Amino acid sequence: MLTTQERQEASRSHYRGGRSDAGRDRPEVDARMPDPAVPDDLSRDVYCVLGIPIDAIGMRGVLRRIRDAARSRTRFLISTPNLNFLVTSQSNRSFRDSLILSDLCTVDGMPVVWIARLIGIPIKTRTAGADIFDALKSDAGSASSLKLFLFGGPEGAAERAARTLNSNSGGLRCVGWSNPGYCSAEEMSGDHIIEEINASGADFLVASLSSQKGQSWLQRNHQRLDIPVRAHLGAALNFQAGTVKRAPGFLRSVGLEWLWRIKEEPYLWRRYWNDGTAMLRLLFSRVLPFVAWTWWMRRTHERGEALTITQDYGSREVTLSLSGPADARHVDRAIPVFRSAVAVRKRVKLDFSNVCAIDARFLGLLLMLRKQLEAQGCMASFVGVSPQLARIFRFGGLELQ
Repeated sequence: MLTTQERQEASRSHYRGGRSDAGRDRPEVDARMPDPAVPDDLSRDVYCVLGIPIDAIGMRGVLRRIRDAARSRTRFLISTPNLNFLVTSQSNRSFRDSLILSDLCTVDGMPVVWIARLIGIPIKTRTAGADIFDALKSDAGSASSLKLFLFGGPEGAAERAARTLNSNSGGLRCVGWSNPGYCSAEEMSGDHIIEEINASGADFLVASLSSQKGQSWLQRNHQRLDIPVRAHLGAALNFQAGTVKRAPGFLRSVGLEWLWRIKEEPYLWRRYWNDGTAMLRLLFSRVLPFVAWTWWMRRTHERGEALTITQDYGSREVTLSLSGPADARHVDRAIPVFRSAVAVRKRVKLDFSNVCAIDARFLGLLLMLRKQLEAQGCMASFVGVSPQLARIFRFGGLELQ
């Protein structure tokens, strides 16, 4: 990790002695740079898995971020990608965008954990939506209970879950619920529905809809909702209501929860079959080739060299020329350079002509860079990508354009 002095030095000068022909156009760091103490997407420990972001974070970190967002009333969207999310995101661009828009993506489902481990992501276990809900509920030692609003679920399930929660002292207190019935995301986005949710004054909004509809609804109403923390936690509401029993812990830990879910909800068999066959296709066509290519490039260029970034601040765009291995070892040094480039609110062009290797962690950082630029109405472009690097981009799911 960089010291404060090193981060300041990286922000004022060109990384590893690189030179800029347009250095005079660069704004003062203090005037444009965000406060490094305030978390942003670039500071997240994010990995790119088949085109979606995955945060390497444990339950303690998740709970801390939820409570921080609730305390500051900062919009904080949580997604919990499972295998169905991973598969759906490959063919549904809007669904994938909802995951990229999220402020935190935790792994829900052992198949995603297995894929993450293959890729080299330091994730030991899953952090499912139901686990997050249970952890918040049992956090009775917190200064105050989080106020909860439940949205969706089968008829009567939200009310039953609310009564169960409020009958016990804990870290969650339900202040409202609403069931819009079976309708489209657009239909359940009416002013009267959003106003009812906002009027509750809740800290945490939990949606329980189908995965695609839930993500679509949260994305559609991201700016309209006043409740700071929001997430689609799927079956978590049903578990709390007691309408569906959750699988025993040992089945969840070995990746056999799907068998239990089929026992509880037989109609799910088709989804699990389709997701399972899709996972096998992705494993052999994308995941294993990604692992092989990143390993080969790292092995053939493993000479201990450092990543250098030359910065050129032009009148219309910022050009960042990278040289060396773009991998997890150098992410902490690249972050302040990327953050400085984002601060000027211009297009950012990244030149990979001299990059010899890249991994899932650096692809995750690029995914977050692109997200922050697009939020400003700017864009990131990647040039000089060799055929070998292009394969890793493609297998990893990060589009070059």
